[in-house]
Amino acid sequence: MDVILLERIARLGQMGDTVKVKDGFARNFLLPQGKALRANEANLKKFEGQRAQLEAQNLERKNEAQAVADKLEGNSFVVVRSAGETGQLYGSVSTRDIADIITEAGFSLHRNQVELNNPIKTIGLHNVLIVLHPEVEVTVAVNVARSAEEAERQEKGEDLTSIEAIYGIEEEPLSEEIDEEEFDGSDEEEQA
Repeated sequence: MDVILLERIARLGQMGDTVKVKDGFARNFLLPQGKALRANEANLKKFEGQRAQLEAQNLERKNEAQAVADKLEGNSFVVVRSAGETGQLYGSVSTRDIADIITEAGFSLHRNQVELNNPIKTIGLHNVLIVLHPEVEVTVAVNVARSAEEAERQEKGEDLTSIEAIYGIEEEPLSEEIDEEEFDGSDEEEQA
């Protein structure tokens, strides 16, 4: 189905472009959400008549999104979850969880604006992409930890999933000198 885009859509096109999309995508998403019109003469004339108004609305939404992005940029959000000794979570951190944490911090965000390819399933610092507008994206750090104290340690750069951190072992440097008397090859002869 050919549609006229009423706003920029990632991997599809800019406002005003006529693009061919699958029928289901157009009927179930683009048309009901008001992101596109069916491509025909009447809708093309309607779009041309509203183009200036649509561009002004898009610019206003983009400026609002940019203001929020400037405030969000560089922020870090802490998510406390239960996890095993190796750092594997007993569950996961999803887009809904991230959106809720950011909303609690005073920003208006919907879970559809959080771009996460896979749920977060380990403790640590994770960079998450937030799409506030089709032309405005911002990356925030999500610090997933078992407690607030662990989150502070992770922010300082400590790796809580290493063997040393798990078992409280301090790594000793290996001695560069090897005693020749201990390694003279006598063990190899005895085994042969």
